[in-house]
Amino acid sequence: MTILFSHDAAARHVTPPGHPEQVARYGAVIDALSDLTLDRRIPERAAAEQVLRCHPQSYLDELEATVPATGTVQLDPDTHMSPGSLDAAWLAAGAACQAVDAVADGGRAFVAMRPPGHHAETAKPMGFCLLGTVGIAAKHALQTYSRIAVVDFDVHHGNGTQDLLWDEETALFVSTHQSPLWPGSGDPSETGAHGQIMNRTLEPFSDGHAFRKVMERDVLPALDAWRPELVLVSAGFDAHADDPLAQLQWSEDDFSWVTERLCELADTHAGGRVVSCLEGGYDLPALGRSARAHVTALGE
Repeated sequence: MTILFSHDAAARHVTPPGHPEQVARYGAVIDALSDLTLDRRIPERAAAEQVLRCHPQSYLDELEATVPATGTVQLDPDTHMSPGSLDAAWLAAGAACQAVDAVADGGRAFVAMRPPGHHAETAKPMGFCLLGTVGIAAKHALQTYSRIAVVDFDVHHGNGTQDLLWDEETALFVSTHQSPLWPGSGDPSETGAHGQIMNRTLEPFSDGHAFRKVMERDVLPALDAWRPELVLVSAGFDAHADDPLAQLQWSEDDFSWVTERLCELADTHAGGRVVSCLEGGYDLPALGRSARAHVTALGE
């Protein structure tokens, strides 16, 4: 049975009115999964040592000092904090690490938390993200496994995860993303300190067929050759045709398809171990349908 990690603190990360990374995203995902048979668990905050593998204490202190008593504070043009934001981010990181532990004997887990994490760099909040959730989970996993893979199919490049894993020679990081598009990184020439990073770009308005072609030609063979002992997923659903922040034209079927392929690969090499973490997705109905398709495929 697929494990679902969620916590109501995700709804206490408040952004200004009109911001796309809104509280209602959490409700859209939880409501879409409400009738599925899942092993529902409440996470605890990440341990300091887990987060410190990715972010220096000075950065964590800076974030803590910036938490407002009321209202919101703007960290950059896109990223805001409210009184509950940092606690939600620590719980998201904890959920991802606890999901890694929960699938140790096989199985799949989905972390339905916010804020997202894949744009947060080593000492820089960015793109709605405060802590590098999947990067933190990856470095936690490397305390147990000798080789892991992180697959990011969010429409935006996972620049933060790439930054956090740039020097990790036993962590393969793969990102498929629209280009050109914010944040402007993710060129195929960016291959990591050990050649263990793969970026594949998709043209604006390309559809799920183009994505599947790239996956079958480049990504799945690379993952198969890597033979990961755990597969981590940054599951952004903003490549959907209805999403307002980008121009890719995917449907729910494309999210089901990629999830199925990654689970098949995990069954072959990783004892079935897959941990997926929610990233983007900003059209609420499309987000709900896509997350449901993804979690349903995790359980098949």
